[in-house]
Amino acid sequence: MAKISQPAFRRLAIVITALLALVVWLIANPANYQPKPAEADTIEQPSEFSAIVVLEKLEVNSHYTEQKYVRTNFYSNWSVVKGCDMRNIILQRDLVDTKLDGCLVLSGILHDPYTGKTIDFIRGPGTSSAVQIDHVVALSNAWSTGAYRLDKTERKALSQDPLNLLAVDGPANQQKSDKDASEWLPPNVAFQCQYVARQISIKFKYILWVTQPEKSAMQKVLQTCPNEPTVGLENPQP
Repeated sequence: MAKISQPAFRRLAIVITALLALVVWLIANPANYQPKPAEADTIEQPSEFSAIVVLEKLEVNSHYTEQKYVRTNFYSNWSVVKGCDMRNIILQRDLVDTKLDGCLVLSGILHDPYTGKTIDFIRGPGTSSAVQIDHVVALSNAWSTGAYRLDKTERKALSQDPLNLLAVDGPANQQKSDKDASEWLPPNVAFQCQYVARQISIKFKYILWVTQPEKSAMQKVLQTCPNEPTVGLENPQP
C-alpha cells in the first residue's frame, strides 16, 4: 500500500474539512439551497372601484318610451350655490386662467376633453356658446334608462350634479346631443376611458340602467383600460 505524502495528506484534510463545513452550513440554512417555486405570472386584476367591474353591476334593459322626456322634468334653471349658478361653478372648475366678475366667468382657457383642443372662452352674445356645459349622461338618456322612476328632487340632483357636468367644446356637445356610448364617443380617443367611466359612475349613483348596445360599447372601450377607476364612488356595492 502506497503511503500518502505529508503535503497530499494536508490537502486532503483541507478538502474534507471544507466539505464538512459546507454540509453543516447547508443544514443550518436550508432556505439557501431548497429550490424556489417558479413565480407565477401576476396579472393585476381590476379593483371593485374600476369602471369595468361596476359596469357589471348595472341593470341591462331597453329604453323606456311610455312617457316622453321633457327637460323641465329635471330642471328649469341652473341651481344656485352660495350665490353662484352651476354653469359658472363648472366653468370655474374646468377652465384655467379665468377672469371673474364676482361669480361670473368673463374669460378663460379650456383644454377641451372631448376634442383635445384648446379653446379661448370669452363671455358674450356671439362667443359664450364656444364652451358649453354638457350633461355627461344626457338627461333624455337618463330619463329613458330609469330616471323617470326618480322623484323630482332626485332628478334635479342628477341634472345639477358636478359629476354629470363638464365644460366642453360647444360643437362637440351639439354633435353628441342625447346619444349614448354606442352612438357617440369623444373624438379625443385619450379621453374615452374617462368618459365611459364617468357615465358608468353616474348611472350607478342614480340607479340607471344601460342598454345592451350601450354596455357593449363601454366594454369595448374599457378593454383598452381595464383598471380605469370610477369617479366619485366611495363604495360601489350592488
